[in-house]
Amino acid sequence: MTVVEPGPSRASTPDRDRGARSLLRPLVLRVHFWAGVLVGPFLLVAALTGFAYTLMPSLETVVYRDELTVQASAAQVPLADQVRAGLDAVPGTELRAVRPGATPTDSTQVIADDPALPGSTYRTAFVDPHTGDLRGVLETYGSGQAMPLRAWADQLHRTLHLGDAGRLYTEVAASWLWVLVLAGLVLWVGLVRRRRRERAAALLVPRVSGGRRARLLSWHAVVGLWAAPGLLFLSATGLTWSTYAGENISALRAQLSWETPEPATTLPGTGTSGASVDLDVAARVAADFGLAGPVEITPGGDGAATTVTQIDRLWPQHLDAIAVDTASGQITDVVRFADWPLAAKLARWGIDAHMGLLFGVANQVVLAALAAGLACTVVWGSVLWWRRGPGRRPGHVPADGVLRSLPRPLLAGVLAVTVAVGIALPLLGASLLVFLLLETVLDRRRTGDTGAERDLAA
Repeated sequence: MTVVEPGPSRASTPDRDRGARSLLRPLVLRVHFWAGVLVGPFLLVAALTGFAYTLMPSLETVVYRDELTVQASAAQVPLADQVRAGLDAVPGTELRAVRPGATPTDSTQVIADDPALPGSTYRTAFVDPHTGDLRGVLETYGSGQAMPLRAWADQLHRTLHLGDAGRLYTEVAASWLWVLVLAGLVLWVGLVRRRRRERAAALLVPRVSGGRRARLLSWHAVVGLWAAPGLLFLSATGLTWSTYAGENISALRAQLSWETPEPATTLPGTGTSGASVDLDVAARVAADFGLAGPVEITPGGDGAATTVTQIDRLWPQHLDAIAVDTASGQITDVVRFADWPLAAKLARWGIDAHMGLLFGVANQVVLAALAAGLACTVVWGSVLWWRRGPGRRPGHVPADGVLRSLPRPLLAGVLAVTVAVGIALPLLGASLLVFLLLETVLDRRRTGDTGAERDLAA
């Protein structure tokens, strides 16, 4: 009969004399290892597609120059005529919004809803505001009016062009990214703390001497350390677009009244004051009010005011909005960006920075550096595992059984945190469950193998 001897009792194990940090380090190492192996490919794809996306805002101004720019002139065609010319070029659509040129060399964008296009995709006609001539028609995407090239890169990064199912890959990547980063920081700082000499240099500067593995580990860790703040930011903001975690975030913002405020558009009476929409009146009222820079005019329907919203996402941002009764020329509501809740401002800044819009080219350069750094750390980590993985140098894979070795109070705390995180980030919770099941299987196999070896030895 096979007899499996129990492991060391909790009372006799030396772990009880160590602090929580020493007890948790093997678990952190185990999580970092398995997460890197299993989620690393998702992060690499997200990094490469994200790097490609950072190039798009600058490229589209060149690729779509004919549609976006016009010859400056003192002449100006009424906005209503520009809109009419734009809608004539996209029959079968309904006007959604208008973006008049912010400078004399900008075209007017007539944005139309086309039932043949997927959600958040619009048919946009570009009109010369000085002559009323059509400059072209393009499909645009999202509130940022991404041109086809940037829209293609956006969907590649977000869904790999696989639709809703493809969004799961980015949610897995964003959900695990912060876990990997924080676990890596704990491991690296803990490792360097045990090295008394050159502690600061070892933390902040990658090694250029020593063995190949030592250099590779140093580059993997140091680049990850420098990139950590940006990667944590990308993880947090990326989750706002995700399917399941994004719903939880939206629900939390709604519950705490952190949503983006919008001007009220309901007018007294119905089907009268708001029925007649004069876009030129709305534009003139907005200019007199002081809404400078690029704006978007959204016509109201029956009984609704027309809104004029600033859309300048560069820093400092100008996002004030007004509601206008175009029949009377009166402003019926005002929402200033300065009065937004702090959480709404942070969300706006975070999303725009994630998209490379907040600080223009400088923002895009930082994002490109972060994407390159993430891609490199994933590749370096994979090489470290491959060179010293199973069958190469036994024992490199972190030892299993780390959950079983934890004291019950500490184990309960770990499980409680895991459950809470899993509820907030469902895909992370599901993959953590897989991790726990894998740990249990490996732990039982290890215990069984140990008992069998002892039986054979006996």
